[in-house]
Amino acid sequence: MKRKIILVSLAMMFSIGTFAQGGTVSPYSQYGLGEIAQKGGGLNQGMNGLGVGVHRSYLVNPLNPASYAMVDSLTMLFDVGLSGQITNYNEAGKKDKTKTANFEYVLGSFRLSKVIGASFGILPLTSVGYKYNTSSRLNEQTTVVTNHSGDGGLHQLYVGVGARIFKPLSVGANVGYIWGGYDRSVVGSSGSTINTLSKFYSAEVNSYTLDFGVQYDHPIGKTDLLTVGLTYGLGHKLGTDATCKVISTNSSVSKADTTLMTVSNALELPHTIGAGLSYSHGDKWLLGADVQAQFWNKTDFPDYVNGQYTLRNDLLDNSYKFTLGGEYCPRWNARNIFQRIHYRFGAGYTTPYYKINGQTGPRQISATVGFGIPIANSYISRTSLFFPFLNISAQYVNNRASGLIKENIFRINIGLTFNERWFAKWKVE
Repeated sequence: MKRKIILVSLAMMFSIGTFAQGGTVSPYSQYGLGEIAQKGGGLNQGMNGLGVGVHRSYLVNPLNPASYAMVDSLTMLFDVGLSGQITNYNEAGKKDKTKTANFEYVLGSFRLSKVIGASFGILPLTSVGYKYNTSSRLNEQTTVVTNHSGDGGLHQLYVGVGARIFKPLSVGANVGYIWGGYDRSVVGSSGSTINTLSKFYSAEVNSYTLDFGVQYDHPIGKTDLLTVGLTYGLGHKLGTDATCKVISTNSSVSKADTTLMTVSNALELPHTIGAGLSYSHGDKWLLGADVQAQFWNKTDFPDYVNGQYTLRNDLLDNSYKFTLGGEYCPRWNARNIFQRIHYRFGAGYTTPYYKINGQTGPRQISATVGFGIPIANSYISRTSLFFPFLNISAQYVNNRASGLIKENIFRINIGLTFNERWFAKWKVE
């Protein structure tokens, strides 16, 4: 057990260092706090992010902390995952392609008492990473080239508890520490004698998150179960100062004027709510739907306008996410491996939380297929549902808006869930 604890601790330390790197190359991550990450473990990713109204005793679901109350009493769960993606860009017939790979998450869950379960882990919240340039011609002799780049993101280390108040009702909460930030730059250059402006934006975040969840189970017959879930995430100021350094350069005289501007308490998280519903037939199949809302239109964001760096209330908008998904396992204790696999699927639609020059950003359509492949070992046979799982999912994402860059993303998520019987009492006769 000590060796396993050390290995999990090392994995979490490694993931903290890895999360410090950006997890996207999308030019849309230059807006707001960056690209919003899809949270969750292997179960959630295989169903395209479904999870508000879902609980499984053998898998971790951080999307609703009330689900921790249902974790198996004998098992310590660990879930680690990584991803790789290919992104194709298309703008007015011009195409490009990028490839990235990221360490996604580390999750754990275990039972504290008969009616209380706990969870811990590291998850991404937002990601910033892009680099491109634009050019504009002032006259026949003068062309100004502007280089845009940025990197960073926010990450969350959380602990959570879920408790079964009475048989059908569970409640839970996650408390998290978030860290990270961003560095963005807009650098202009020209070979002529005109002045060019370069702007460097930065912010560093150290704050907290607080999320609550509720799940209610309604049995239908002996094996069918209807589960309703609700979640709420507290919106609040992050206590972070945002800075903007403006450099005005005249190439003919090699002179630069620098101005540093700061906006105090500039960044904040929105209030979020979610509602989910799932219908399950034992451990054979599950179908569910989620609706989630992030109220960004109540938050301000700093921007450089007319020589001033100040907060604006018209840059962000409410974001809504709709998800359908499920999983199917023909027979988890069958001899045939293909009958023991958990087949997962999902689809979703998300509206953007930022505006681009006053225009609504690209809406997102996504679809996922996934597999939870059980791995038997000398301690776990086909008579137990608590296998280690190899979770593999493939996701297609389309970001599109009129007159803007179109993105087609193909992402592979690979995770491994360890189900360890740490709390079983062995009897020797």
